[in-house]
Amino acid sequence: MTARKSIGLALSATLAAAVLITGTAIAAKGKASPITIDRMGSFATGGAVLGEPGKNSLSCDQGYVEFKVPARARKTNLWLWHSSSTHVWEARWDGGEGYESLMLRRGYPVYKWDGPRVGRGTMSCEPTSYTPAMGQDERNHVAWRFGPEVGKWFEGIQFPTGDAGAYEQAMRARYVEWDVARNAHLEGETAATALDRIGPTVILTNSAGDWRAMLAAMASKTDNVRGLVAYEPAAFVFPEGEGPSGPETGFGPTHVPLEQFRKLTRFPIQIVWGDYTGQTYWKSNVEVSRQFAALVNKYGGKAEVLMLPDAGLKGNSHIPFADLNNAQVAAQLDLFMRKNGLDKR
Repeated sequence: MTARKSIGLALSATLAAAVLITGTAIAAKGKASPITIDRMGSFATGGAVLGEPGKNSLSCDQGYVEFKVPARARKTNLWLWHSSSTHVWEARWDGGEGYESLMLRRGYPVYKWDGPRVGRGTMSCEPTSYTPAMGQDERNHVAWRFGPEVGKWFEGIQFPTGDAGAYEQAMRARYVEWDVARNAHLEGETAATALDRIGPTVILTNSAGDWRAMLAAMASKTDNVRGLVAYEPAAFVFPEGEGPSGPETGFGPTHVPLEQFRKLTRFPIQIVWGDYTGQTYWKSNVEVSRQFAALVNKYGGKAEVLMLPDAGLKGNSHIPFADLNNAQVAAQLDLFMRKNGLDKR
């Protein structure tokens, strides 16, 4: 090999190992600086194979993981688990810098997850059907707490209310999801195979993703789950005989043997709520989240409920990490990571 060819190969390897991605946010002094990515890619995880491989088979029910690892990465990964689409992690409602970029700037490896039968993991092992659900946009407006009803906004909402393009993006930030218990368990068990593979990880979740992440943490065979930050949970896991009762369908709650529930006491948990919860049906979920945290702590865990208004953050929606003040929301995550020793490089 000639010296020139050797230098060329070395330079190519260096360039491949350091991908520069320019942030989309506009900072006070101009464009945000580029983010240096050391490694990026994707992989499938979990799943099943039907039939006879090599003759008549189907690989299906796998999950999809996309990852980016920044230069000088911290030792703890962040796993982004949505309950609408990965879009909500990638950009603010107005197109500004999303949580994915904010966390990469902080030096955290970021893993974005689409579970089996969701988003980029839709090769199902079972027949599925999709029926368009009219009125979903209007339900989003209320469920995501943009306002008390369609056409009205909560005062001070951290959404660009005058930006029709932002609203269109929000309404399109959804995948088809199968919100039944058996699919939640499938997603949890499949995510556990990836969490067992990638190393120490804090799971960031939203809405029904919180419930699925709890199932994943209990299904994990390792201690790689080092923390859970649940943004506005839609459902919870409780020990048998404790917590609220309810059918084990839809959004739960899911009751498990106490020995299994204790797996949720191995790492710190923070449950985060935005604004206006007292004015909507989310009020009952806030109370249930407090019951959940109390039971985790009762059995030796470390769980807390953070109300963003109590931390001085006003106007946050059901998806606070996509709101206009998501940098301030991220600062609360910084405190959690630092307090629990999860921010080491």
